[in-house]
Amino acid sequence: MKEILRRALTGAIYVVLLLGSVFLSSDAFDFLFMIFGLACLYEFKRIVRIQGYYIFVAYLAVWGIFIHITQHPLLINMLLVLTLLVNFALLKFLFSIKKTEFTSVQKFVIAVLYIGGGCIFLTMIPYKNNEFAKFLIMGIFILIWVNDTFAYLVGKSMGRTKLFPRVSPNKTVEGSFGGLIFACVAAYFMAYFETSLTLSQWILLAAIIVVTGNLGDLLESKFKRLAKVKDSGAILPGHGGIWDRLDSLIFAAPFAYLTLNIFSYVS
Repeated sequence: MKEILRRALTGAIYVVLLLGSVFLSSDAFDFLFMIFGLACLYEFKRIVRIQGYYIFVAYLAVWGIFIHITQHPLLINMLLVLTLLVNFALLKFLFSIKKTEFTSVQKFVIAVLYIGGGCIFLTMIPYKNNEFAKFLIMGIFILIWVNDTFAYLVGKSMGRTKLFPRVSPNKTVEGSFGGLIFACVAAYFMAYFETSLTLSQWILLAAIIVVTGNLGDLLESKFKRLAKVKDSGAILPGHGGIWDRLDSLIFAAPFAYLTLNIFSYVS
């Protein structure tokens, strides 16, 4: 009971901090995810054993360039392509049964593009037509939270078929489908609050975020399993580290950003 209360309190503080930054100002939101990105990098660095602190300098440099200096579509698209290429390479790593040893250069690229790029594109998502779309980014957070919550509840009560036991023995196929269904229900209601997307676009976005978010969760689980650790950190009592909380969002963000841009182009 004490553990449940501790998890609930930590989760509530995390949600208030996240949504508070969204509704406070765009600068507060940007700053929060810059800090979250640094925290995730620190945890990733420790788990994959990256030496030195140059990944923090590289991350802050890329962050400064793309968030504060340039919004040139060509440069952003180049970063998006590089980030997605790294993410697809990591999916190959996730499903591979062979032992993979990353070089120092590969670890650096993964850190900057998988972790850093994910945080950068998550921060770019709410900027639509030079306005800060609060309900859009809030809706994406809600989709991830609804998926996580109901995947756990459905999996706990009805789960029989293991999803990927080699990496995450507790996840089930039933839980994953339950999370997806309830996320689509949440998307139905979000369509009434953020009308820049149609109902069908919200539901498609929910499906993409849930699928890629689940892959991101499994990817982090594989990194932790190889490092023989339970959590990426201990900064959030009852929840582990910042990377533990943001693994789904970080991986899903570039795919969500691409999807939203396709919606804008098609419209």
